[in-house]
Amino acid sequence: MSLAAFPPVLPPPRPPVLPLAGSTVRMLIACLLLLALLASPAPAQAAATRLTAQQTYDLGQRFAKRGVYTKAIEQFNRVRTYFRDDPYALKAELAIAELHYKKSEWDQARLAYEDFLRAHPRYTELDLVVYRLGMTLYHKAPRVSAKDQSWTRQAVNTWTGFDVRFPGSAHATDVLRFHDKAVNRLGHKEILIARFYDRREAGPAVEGRTTRFLDRYTGSPDRPEALTLLAVAFARQDKDPGVAIEQLKATDPGRVVAAQRAVRLASARHARQVARALKKAERQVKQ
Repeated sequence: MSLAAFPPVLPPPRPPVLPLAGSTVRMLIACLLLLALLASPAPAQAAATRLTAQQTYDLGQRFAKRGVYTKAIEQFNRVRTYFRDDPYALKAELAIAELHYKKSEWDQARLAYEDFLRAHPRYTELDLVVYRLGMTLYHKAPRVSAKDQSWTRQAVNTWTGFDVRFPGSAHATDVLRFHDKAVNRLGHKEILIARFYDRREAGPAVEGRTTRFLDRYTGSPDRPEALTLLAVAFARQDKDPGVAIEQLKATDPGRVVAAQRAVRLASARHARQVARALKKAERQVKQ
């Protein structure tokens, strides 16, 4: 059989090349641009590589001075992110806490100062951090002494021993001033409680509160009232109020007369109450 008997094998026909539609071309161009953007560095990273740590930090300070706090925090965060081992990273971290403090954002500032204090216990400006941390606690506490003063107590604890820990600090004067205010606020709360018991003529409770107050708050302006309440509490318990009156003479002589009058009234009322109680007991015995 000859080869001519078999028909020639032809290649399969190629599919026709259709022209791309306009939407398809645009989609391809968009994909290429997206790939190019993904391959290039991010704008923030590129900006961070162009500026040094100091330049980025200074830029944040300029934003802060203008009151553009959001932009300032962005710059400080860039310093912390891209220059972690640079000394300006610590300054940027502290600057963020300072911005929260300037904006009166006490909770954010408190957390930022506490984190900084734990992470960098040997920072050169640690006295500023301790001072600011106490101030955030002081401002967060209610000014009315009758309310919960837990934040005030924390502020006092934060500032206790500041002058010994940071001798010669530029913030020592402010710390002492606000520390005394915080201590007086706590002391006044004790006086308010003592007044509450005094109105109910609870002599032992008043004595306990005022005695503790006099031991703890030696410089409080409420000491004359505490001594008066203590003298009255002694009179209601058949105790000698003379010790409290003598201390009042040394503390505030102008209040001695009023205190003595309050003692006489309390003593007379207590005597009447005792007499009535005795008569009631006698009647019960007779019955």
